[in-house]
Amino acid sequence: MFGNRDFGIDVIRAQPGTYACGMGLGIMLLDEVYPGFPGDVRNASAYPFPIQYDVVEGVDIDRLVFQADKSACLKPILHAARRLERMGCRAIAAECGNFAYFQKEVAAEVSVPVFMSSLLQVPLAQRLIRSTKRVGIVCAFVRQLTEHHLVSVGIDAASNLAFMGACEEYSCPEFENLWSAGKRPAIPTASFERAEAEFVSACKDFVSKNPDLGALIFSCTGLQPFARSVQHEVRLPIFSWSTLLDYAFSVVVHREHYGHV
Repeated sequence: MFGNRDFGIDVIRAQPGTYACGMGLGIMLLDEVYPGFPGDVRNASAYPFPIQYDVVEGVDIDRLVFQADKSACLKPILHAARRLERMGCRAIAAECGNFAYFQKEVAAEVSVPVFMSSLLQVPLAQRLIRSTKRVGIVCAFVRQLTEHHLVSVGIDAASNLAFMGACEEYSCPEFENLWSAGKRPAIPTASFERAEAEFVSACKDFVSKNPDLGALIFSCTGLQPFARSVQHEVRLPIFSWSTLLDYAFSVVVHREHYGHV
């Protein structure tokens, strides 16, 4: 994955207040212990660039996703963002689509680009498809997605959207084993094959019931590992955390172009 050294790097200088060099993306993690398949943002192994994690202390799934009053989340989120920036991360992201709620606040706090939710891609997706088509937003818990979440990342809540909640409208117990308080076991565990089958089936049904869909957006990071399998079945463009993070890294660490004339 690595070529020759970058001959554009001749002299190196310290960046005031920044500890590490050669960093990539800084990722905020929820203060929860559960596993993620490759492709999940909390699993660093599938990404071809450096990942630096920081836990947002005291902000778990319940507090970020289900609690109506999210004001207590802001301070620890900003602290995590500042720590990641100080470490030297070139951009900051998060592991849950519901972090969209704080996109504007975090972007105002740090000096590096901020990608708090895969939902940032919704306005782009809307402009890439026919105006008569809708963009499908796919979440685990769609009922917790408020207008504030949407507006914070530049989405017109009254625009051409459709919504799906995998854990609310369909049977996806493997997801609930990881994320649903009261349902997950003491040691959260999930089967890839069962989770894939459950989620692919749900997405196929969602698309069949909404034939005017022109693209899908996967809001939750735990859905990303199954994006390719879903796309094989529904044949739609899919925007996910993976497409967002690939883009984020390419913006802050632009690649060289090698070729010939």
